[in-house]
Amino acid sequence: MAEPSTPGPLVYSIAAHRGFADALVAGLVPRYREERFGLARLTLLVPSTRAARTLSEAFIRHAGETGEGGLLMPRMIAVGDLDLDEKLGAALDPLGAGDIPPACDPMTRWLTLDRLIAEARAEEGMTPLPGRARLNLAREMAQTMDRLLVEEKDVADLWKSEAVLDQLGNLASHWERSIRLFSLVYARWQFELSGRGQVDAATRRNLLFDRAAKRWRDTPPPHPVVAVGVTSAAPALARLLRVIAGLPQGAVVLPDLDLAMDDAAWAELGLAGASDTPGGPVFGAGDALTHPQYHLKLLLHRMGVNRAEVQPWHRRGAAAAEPARARAISSLFLPPEASRAWIDLGPERRRLAGVRLMESATIEEEAQAIALLVREALEQPEKRIAVISADRGLARRVAQHLERWNIVADDSAGRPLALTPAGRLFGLLAEIAADGPAPASLIAAFAHPLVRGWDGGARADWLRGLRAFDRALRGPDPAPGMASLRAAAAKAEVAPWWNEAETLIAPLADWPAQIPLAEALSRLADAAEAFARSAIWERDDGRALGIMVQELRDQASAAGTLVETADLGGVLRDCMEAIAVRPGYGGHPRVAIYGLLEARMARADLVICGGLNEGSWPQPPGADALLAPAILRALGVPGAEFRIGLAAHDLAGALGAPEVVLSRARRDAEGPTLPSRFLLRVEALLGDDLDKEHRERAIPALLPLLDRVRPPAPEYPRPAPDPAPDKRDVPIRVTALDRLLGDPYQFYAQAILDLKRLDPLSADPFSDPALRGTLVHDILDSWSKARAAQPGLALAPFAAEHFAAARVHPLFRALWQPRLIAALERFEQWIAEDADKGEVVLASEVAGEMRVDGVRVLGRADRIDRLADGSLRIIDYKTGRVPSKAEVKAGYALQLGLLGLIAHDGGFAKESVPAAPATAFEYWSFGKEDEGFGKRMSPMKLSERQSGLTPDEFLPHHSAKLHEAIARFIKGREPFTARANPDYKGYTDYDQLMRLEEWIVRLHDAEQGA
Repeated sequence: MAEPSTPGPLVYSIAAHRGFADALVAGLVPRYREERFGLARLTLLVPSTRAARTLSEAFIRHAGETGEGGLLMPRMIAVGDLDLDEKLGAALDPLGAGDIPPACDPMTRWLTLDRLIAEARAEEGMTPLPGRARLNLAREMAQTMDRLLVEEKDVADLWKSEAVLDQLGNLASHWERSIRLFSLVYARWQFELSGRGQVDAATRRNLLFDRAAKRWRDTPPPHPVVAVGVTSAAPALARLLRVIAGLPQGAVVLPDLDLAMDDAAWAELGLAGASDTPGGPVFGAGDALTHPQYHLKLLLHRMGVNRAEVQPWHRRGAAAAEPARARAISSLFLPPEASRAWIDLGPERRRLAGVRLMESATIEEEAQAIALLVREALEQPEKRIAVISADRGLARRVAQHLERWNIVADDSAGRPLALTPAGRLFGLLAEIAADGPAPASLIAAFAHPLVRGWDGGARADWLRGLRAFDRALRGPDPAPGMASLRAAAAKAEVAPWWNEAETLIAPLADWPAQIPLAEALSRLADAAEAFARSAIWERDDGRALGIMVQELRDQASAAGTLVETADLGGVLRDCMEAIAVRPGYGGHPRVAIYGLLEARMARADLVICGGLNEGSWPQPPGADALLAPAILRALGVPGAEFRIGLAAHDLAGALGAPEVVLSRARRDAEGPTLPSRFLLRVEALLGDDLDKEHRERAIPALLPLLDRVRPPAPEYPRPAPDPAPDKRDVPIRVTALDRLLGDPYQFYAQAILDLKRLDPLSADPFSDPALRGTLVHDILDSWSKARAAQPGLALAPFAAEHFAAARVHPLFRALWQPRLIAALERFEQWIAEDADKGEVVLASEVAGEMRVDGVRVLGRADRIDRLADGSLRIIDYKTGRVPSKAEVKAGYALQLGLLGLIAHDGGFAKESVPAAPATAFEYWSFGKEDEGFGKRMSPMKLSERQSGLTPDEFLPHHSAKLHEAIARFIKGREPFTARANPDYKGYTDYDQLMRLEEWIVRLHDAEQGA
């Protein structure tokens, strides 16, 4: 039984070093156990269902450790759950709560607020918001409402409170507009609620708390009631806790209230809601909201309990001396003025025995190190390990690394539904419906493991067709619509496969610009079943997805919610991000991964606090989007920084475990990180000498050896392959000779190994000159051939029609078509001017070849003209960079000269280009000139002021380079050395294949040393 002789409210505290759950159970059993009933007559109010599960596990451990066998456990009620009304009504009957209105469903409120916001903004003359932005605003507005309701504030206070009105004059005008919109929507929402006979869930909880407090105050329950681990300082809950603390068989047990902190430090925390001035500030400007004890001080003040009245939970006469770690933790989190006492603290009061600090270079190394710590600890029988982190990415990495040892950690925080297989597929289908069948989303959906997963043979055939289709779609996105995709399927020769695939995505095409959300969900659900059959709804993630779709569809249908189709993917992703899919039982019994909320009552022998970086632990306080911080303070509502104090309390509780590791990484995926302010305080308290003593060095030192089963591989040399003579005997293309001389390895990879670059899906069309070049060459070739039948055919309208027929991506067309057509018009002008001089276009896009020293030399000329004197001009169209004359002379741009040699040899089609000497060579560029787009340049030196090759030197120079290359590489045995000439500005397609970064630095250092 409880101790009835204790005067005043019965409030206890369990120190962090004792472990809340186990220490609580160890005290509950002797206090409240009854013969034949065990603890069945005891009722516990706990903060969450997770806390109830933790306490259940602690009861089971206690029964096993004490050898008591079976134990009837107490009744547990989670006071933070939405279904609190049923639990209080059933568990604490008779409360007589039937006259309290029912709570409105949160999703109904969210969708109704969406409609009310649209109406209010229209009346206020504000710009309409798109669907996703409006729904996000409705979600934020609901959170703000709950924040005010929990603190028992009314929206009328925004316009009646003098403190609030004083602050309004100091704020920007947009805050006033936000407050006005919030007030208008809130008033209309309350009117709708009253019409439905409902109240907000937060209001109902307050009413239930007050009803329970009144009933128990008037008629104390016949059986014990104990509130355990509740730290929420909500006024209604604080009043209920005050009543429970005063019951004959009641008590309140708080986690880690610092009873050792001196009065001066306690006072330095601030008012904490204890203002003595009527109408004065509830939260003073000097309140230490970020301190881990602040929220407990606020709770005690609202309960009307003095800290001196709080007792240690351990029984009298059984208490051990306060351990040194507890005193060090208390010193660690002292407020600023009290922290001056650190100067006089000796090493024995600074040392955090059992606490180690670990720092890793990257977040990946941190995850590996944490997993290795867990693996090491599991070697000790019955040792329990908990990994606590607010960084969910780090938690997932740790779980994946543990799987290498077949350790399945119990990740209680779960994964967002959007990241699960079922959620991912549903999200991809929503993106296809919203944005059209873009290749990246389409391939990801078709390749999803749930698609055709019910039949291995069908899955294999499906993937074979998909891979061919994927290859055909590589590069910039084609034009929107099914026609482009059908063309890609025909190109890939998978038309039968595409017929089946098109049937799957057909329901996702051609949606209206705006669609009812309920209808969209029905269509997506049908499409998901067509893709994956029943597998989409199976397993934990599928069931969570099915519940979300059903509830959202029903509520959206009732509310008439409309969304823009373009926003659909984002709307559903936001919904799924808010739903955590937690694994069922079956994980390792001694390893758990917790988020901060889940870890608050957990206990383990080794606690690893990971991701102790600023922005992760603590997370940055998110400012309220509707009410300015000054307005919240004036209303008496704790600011956003209040959550930093809760995060600090979580860390203080974790530091009480027997062994603790505080871990961080110097870099994460986004770049360098800053250590958490909490970790900096730990380092400052320890000082330089103790900091070295507490450093964990063994595990980070093992990481480089973790995956090394053999000695490190020797340094990779500069590649210089030497294939056999028969492998070297390959044709030389005119575009590849400069590559052969400048970087022989690239020629080897392309011409001998026949390796080609695989473009990504949805490649950037604006950085891909091949797309522009192909399009321009097709236009000029088609126009040149069409002019033979239609003399005087204008190039600009012809090019515009070609752009439309090519069905290129609209964004590419909008940005490049005007520029390209402007240059083409100048080309047309130059062609007309040349024709007046007696020059004739002989052929365009014409292929030719010649044989030199027994080697075929192949090329294709963009255009060949016959000049007035009968000689030829070779023209090369350039949509990208134009080679300089110096590059031509150095042998890095040999295409035009080789084409001239082929023409001189009569290697082009005799009917169109007869054998004749080539005397003129030009680049026609689409680059910008002062007077517009389009330039004509020659690779030869045409005046004394220019450098480069003269016309007499031009073709002999190219012939010499060709003979040299054939003699050295094709007929000779010189190795194809990578980056043989560092001045060559070649492609980078084969840099990864040659493992450039592994040897280029060594080569550079060696050259500098030489």
